[in-house]
Amino acid sequence: MLLGLSIILILVLVLPFTVKLVERNLEVFLFIMGISAVLVSQVLDSALIVKAIKDPLHITLAVIFAGLLFRWLQKPFEKSIRGMSKAIPFRLFLALIVIVLGILSSIITAIIAAIVLVAIVGVLRLDRKSEIRLVIIACYSIGLGAVLTPIGEPLSTIATSKLDADFFYLLRLIGPDIIPGVISFGILAAIIIKPSNKLNNLKVNRGTESYMDIIIRGIKVYLFVMALTLLGAGFEPFIERYLLDLNPLILYWINMISAVLDNATLAAAEISPVMNDSTIKALLLGLLISGGMLIPGNIPNIIAAGKLHINSSEWARFGLPIGLIAMVIYFVVIVTVG
Repeated sequence: MLLGLSIILILVLVLPFTVKLVERNLEVFLFIMGISAVLVSQVLDSALIVKAIKDPLHITLAVIFAGLLFRWLQKPFEKSIRGMSKAIPFRLFLALIVIVLGILSSIITAIIAAIVLVAIVGVLRLDRKSEIRLVIIACYSIGLGAVLTPIGEPLSTIATSKLDADFFYLLRLIGPDIIPGVISFGILAAIIIKPSNKLNNLKVNRGTESYMDIIIRGIKVYLFVMALTLLGAGFEPFIERYLLDLNPLILYWINMISAVLDNATLAAAEISPVMNDSTIKALLLGLLISGGMLIPGNIPNIIAAGKLHINSSEWARFGLPIGLIAMVIYFVVIVTVG
């Protein structure tokens, strides 16, 4: 059994990053791997099937509803962004974008927050370097803030479900660490991004999404979360043998691998109800921070980079150093404060 799970884990870690066909069809691939994992572990039963069907409902409905709302309000939203950018000091405006999107992502979902970010970048007049930096910083903020509720992103959905926790569990557990981080990224944006009179250099797809696009995205999110639920259940024996006894601080650094793999996938494989709060906290913070380092690490990164045509090297040049600095800072906080 452990050999079979080891092979599945290697496939999950390697193929999405190396095979384009898998990358383009990630939801289907993870669903197949999830089914394989529960079959190998022999944990597939009616209760798990019901759980896999129910877990994705809230985040899927939130994604579809927010997508429809943004479609209907897109033009007045863009007009209001232009007005606010002129009425508010520009550096303060940038800080507010990063902070507000980070906090709201836990309500409107990380996916919609990323789409809103793309729309904002399409309105602002920044040079390409500044635009890329704003996008990366904002995606870090969104990736952190979205975890505060189960509807914010798949990672928080999976974590809350696997721990059988209430709606505000993650807010209580890591909110005191996450919210200052979101604010800090906002301040960072205000400090390092300079106003520019140059035309927008990022190629933004400004077309309005069709209703079919919104529905398809919701279906993909549903299948994605269902796959992660199955993966998490299938990997329980693996986790109990190899991860539960590790020091939380070691888990924190191990989870830097989420820079090249969506952090929700790793959360599904690692989190267990028998872990204590300090272990879960270190595990989640490691996943959340390193998830912003590279494009594949988080859903907001993938959406923003795809729509704005930011390539991997452009992202890594700024995203990696920022992520490493944040990892060190949070590590010090975990060690000293707990």
